Amino acid sequence: MEERSTPDWFSKPGDSIRAVMQRRNIDPHNLAGLFEEGMVRVRALLDGSAAILEDDAVKLSTVLGANPRFWMKRQENFDAAVARAVERIRDNEDDELVLSIPAPGAKPRGRMTEEKKVDEIRKRLVYFNVASVCSWESRYGRLVGDTDFRKSNSYSSTDEDTLLWLRRGELESDMINTRPWNPGNLEDRLEAIRKLSRVRHPQSFLPKLRALCAEAGVALVIVRPPAGCKASGAARMVDPDKAMILLSFRYRTDDQFWFTVFHEIGHLILHKAHTFLDGEGTPFDDKEQEANDFAESCIIPVLRTSEFERLGPDRESILRFSVSIGVAPGLTVGQMQHREMIPRDKLNYLKRRWSWSEIDPALP
Repeated sequence: MEERSTPDWFSKPGDSIRAVMQRRNIDPHNLAGLFEEGMVRVRALLDGSAAILEDDAVKLSTVLGANPRFWMKRQENFDAAVARAVERIRDNEDDELVLSIPAPGAKPRGRMTEEKKVDEIRKRLVYFNVASVCSWESRYGRLVGDTDFRKSNSYSSTDEDTLLWLRRGELESDMINTRPWNPGNLEDRLEAIRKLSRVRHPQSFLPKLRALCAEAGVALVIVRPPAGCKASGAARMVDPDKAMILLSFRYRTDDQFWFTVFHEIGHLILHKAHTFLDGEGTPFDDKEQEANDFAESCIIPVLRTSEFERLGPDRESILRFSVSIGVAPGLTVGQMQHREMIPRDKLNYLKRRWSWSEIDPALP
């Protein structure tokens, strides 16, 4: 287990934990059984927000191997690397710029002590896994709108919530094992993914959807959005051989959910390694239109478009058509509304709606 280090990112102890888990095919939930806090502790160890303590090192050693001293030394080296990065930032007088980066938890109020300022800088560097302002800007600085972060030194509260949601998605994707990214494999699974729209309950279809995506090198992640986040989905390459589709379940209806799934798949297949955030207020361009067209064709096959356009606003014809093309009727209704064949307040009872109490048990 050799450490890697570069000037622009940290080799967290969680990187070693994750590497061994993947090599030995250990599920995060198996590791969670070691800790009283379960998955909460596993997530914190993987993302670096919690330090490996002596008791943790012993537990990790029993499952992952290496002796406890290795895990404690891993933490010690990480802490030293972060401390050096914080010192460089303070020497370069980048304190205020770093403190303008959003961070999880409550915002600091009032005048900060020097100790508190160091803690807040450290929290941001660790959360985003960056060692400098430049590395943060290159990875996250323009993900929302066209804001030049260094010039504006701030984001709106909506942008901050969106960035935190995106980063949480990346951290969750780290815990998902996938095969190497292969767009052809993802295309091959589109029909199987379409069929899942007919399954009523998230607990039944989400594990199957995650598995299909993982087979093509895509980590499918669902993170409940913060209050200010208006995004419904995002697509991003998180590693050269691993893609991520991040979903918010923002609208919690089947037509919106599945359209977003296909829209993000479209981005990955059509637009390769770019990062796309989709939702209310995000920029719309040719690539977004292409992803929309792709999603529409996944729901309503091109060869059935003329038949679809002749549908009337009656329940039975919509049900028959939906069965014939192999999707849930809510998706057909959503497309009829989107294409202005019927008003948006008509036939909504054919859509499935889910509460978070139905969604949460389906999440890892």
